Amino acid sequence: MNLRHMEVFNAIMRTGSVTGAARALNVTQPAVSAVLKHCESQLNMKLFTRVSGRLQPTPEANAIFPEIAAIFGRVDGVNALTQDFAGGQLGTVSIAAAFPIANGYLTKAVATFIADRPKVRVALQSLTSPQVLASVVNREVELGIAYEPVVSSEVETKVLMRAGIACVMRSDHPLARRKEVAVRDLERHSIITYLPQALFRRYVDRALSAAGIVPNITAQVGLSLTGIMLARHGAGVALVEPFLVASMGLPGLVARPLKPRIEVKTLLIRNKSAPHSKIMNEFVGHLTREVAMEQAQ
Repeated sequence: MNLRHMEVFNAIMRTGSVTGAARALNVTQPAVSAVLKHCESQLNMKLFTRVSGRLQPTPEANAIFPEIAAIFGRVDGVNALTQDFAGGQLGTVSIAAAFPIANGYLTKAVATFIADRPKVRVALQSLTSPQVLASVVNREVELGIAYEPVVSSEVETKVLMRAGIACVMRSDHPLARRKEVAVRDLERHSIITYLPQALFRRYVDRALSAAGIVPNITAQVGLSLTGIMLARHGAGVALVEPFLVASMGLPGLVARPLKPRIEVKTLLIRNKSAPHSKIMNEFVGHLTREVAMEQAQ
């Protein structure tokens, strides 16, 4: 039996007639009859007999049917699988993101994305921005999300959002009453900022230098979250990337933009030579919409 023989045989067994099989296969009755006749000739045995005008499977046909039904069960499974892939309902979303991004708005975007796609799996790594780039270059992940600058001929980048370093402080801090904080007004207050080797430290130092102030830096941190928690416990004003504050819903903390603005671009990073999966394209669109809504609030 070749595959066409099996397909026709399976359809007749399931529908109980040549007419039903033709309808199921979207072909004519003579076409089904011709394939059946050829199949029986090849096998040199009858698969069906006609009793009172109806087809009845022979004992041989009944013996063969479970094996063929299993084959077409797998075919149906493959069809369902490809439909899930085509519809963006199946696959693995592999992402590496810088620490504040991975632990902030990205987690919300991932959660809302998979809520409607229970068959989708996510692999999410929290790394430094250079490590994110390396993961994309080495094809360890399909998507990277990190802060500028990203310099590599092996990747393509797209701006996801433009964010600024902000003042994160307790809601009872004197500067918390302001809608924005001038950099020069920080001189009289204790400052928490990044370690000298951290990516954002150069942005902070540049702004402080331009304002002509000598800051009272009481703590230096490697991660935005550490600075935010220090500010929450009253150690001073944290000059950090502020989106974690909104994402984590930490009570008693506020984030106020700096003036002049310290802008940093967040980039989507993908390997130029790697194919883009449909599920990842779906996720990038979802993430872009989620970020736009976050910024509009």
